[in-house]
Amino acid sequence: MLWSGWGDPAKARELPETVRKLLHDLLGVREPAERAVTLPEVRLASPALPHQVLPDLERAVGAEFVHTDHETRVRHTRGKSTPDLLKMRIGDGSGAPDAVVLPGSHDEVLEVLRVCAAERVAVVPFGGGTSVVGGLAVADRRFVALDLARLDRLEAVDTESMIATFGPGVRAPEAERLLAEHGLTLGHFPQSFEYATLGGFAAARSSGQASAGYGRFDDMVAGLTVATPTGTLDLGRAPKSAAGPDLRQLVLGSEGAFGVITGLRLRVRRIPAEKVYEGWRFATFQEGAAAMRALAQRGPLPTVLRLSDETETMIGLARPEAIGGGDSGCLMIAGYEGDDVEHRRAAAGRVLTELGGVSLGAEPGQAWEHGRYSAPYLRDSLLTVGATVETLETAGFWANLSRLYDAVRLSLLGSLGSPLVMCHISHVYETGASLYFTVVTAQQGDPVEQWDRAKEAVNDAIIEAGGTISHHHGVGRDHRDAYAREIGPLGVEILRAVKERLDPAGILNPGALIP
Repeated sequence: MLWSGWGDPAKARELPETVRKLLHDLLGVREPAERAVTLPEVRLASPALPHQVLPDLERAVGAEFVHTDHETRVRHTRGKSTPDLLKMRIGDGSGAPDAVVLPGSHDEVLEVLRVCAAERVAVVPFGGGTSVVGGLAVADRRFVALDLARLDRLEAVDTESMIATFGPGVRAPEAERLLAEHGLTLGHFPQSFEYATLGGFAAARSSGQASAGYGRFDDMVAGLTVATPTGTLDLGRAPKSAAGPDLRQLVLGSEGAFGVITGLRLRVRRIPAEKVYEGWRFATFQEGAAAMRALAQRGPLPTVLRLSDETETMIGLARPEAIGGGDSGCLMIAGYEGDDVEHRRAAAGRVLTELGGVSLGAEPGQAWEHGRYSAPYLRDSLLTVGATVETLETAGFWANLSRLYDAVRLSLLGSLGSPLVMCHISHVYETGASLYFTVVTAQQGDPVEQWDRAKEAVNDAIIEAGGTISHHHGVGRDHRDAYAREIGPLGVEILRAVKERLDPAGILNPGALIP
């Protein structure tokens, strides 16, 4: 993973001259005067752990699995939001961990938590480092990054119950490779797929691009093992239960604030016999959204279903490798996976045609599939030439979706002047859908402060318009205050009470999730 950007540096691509000119002419984007720093140039404070903590951590996990060197600390600093990357590119290493610790078992995690709680040293669980909501950014406090990369095994496969048991440090591509040996898949393919881990998916309530067919990641979690400073939680012993509140739901989405996920039991599916992706065009975003709602409520629902608005379609963002070469109207991608693909595809096609859709054939679907993980690389290229580009998402009920869409767009336009604002729907339900926005603007002054002001305004707009502050990115620190407004004062007090019981010293990812 590139320390100052996204993914494999070999996959980074320069923007075509036509796109650079478009950015300059449309948004006034100018290339930065200063170059980005190199990794050795990143400024870090010296490690400041209490003198006995490092020896105790080395005894807990082995000296070879405790790191305080410059490069390891840089690679565990912050996540992958645009503000995170902008800070790293100018060499701002504030918020770096004092040490990086790699436990090899559940018991070692418990011992690390015991050592750190005794000295009130904060602990931030680290999976793939792909948080885009400030989930890893601890400020003004000594802390340890708890890298779960060694907990990276497929422990068991139960093909009768269709449940696989994994360690939290397994990266998504490796999970799919291991499951494929048994003819199985999770079916979870978010944009962070190349680098994110299974533990991170659970901790942030991730949702993948095929959620219409396979469900969100939290739908896949049959059981969890969690290490906390006060003991172990082992949750999930049946598919469903009426034995009180489901405590799995307390851990899912908790972002390491209540405990460290050390094991997951996940529902799996058979690898589909066939996959077909295709494109459709609708005249307006409203018409396309109505067609999505019809499929979600009446069926048949495709495995993948996403709709770009007019601006995103025009720019061609659904096809990042051909950016700038879009078309008119609104592009819909529909994907079908399984054994009865042609029957479902034909039935869904009749619904889409009836509601104004025009079939574009297989080519747009194949192009989307080929470039489905390319957008973060495109963001790196845009940052390099002086554009600020960031994403945000929300969700709402169908009856409120148009109001929510307008509120977010107007907020971004009002706070950033004349940005390029694009949107797509990529997760649909019977009762509503998500809205995923991408905004591009020229960097002005301090680009981090520029985005922070816009982010605060759009968070307010989402809450006031009745949306949730996050459909699948999580809360972190960027959404914490808006999340408090969403759940209300009593909801916040409930979370604080749980935190106090599980983490009385307050060492677990302080500042994330809970105000």
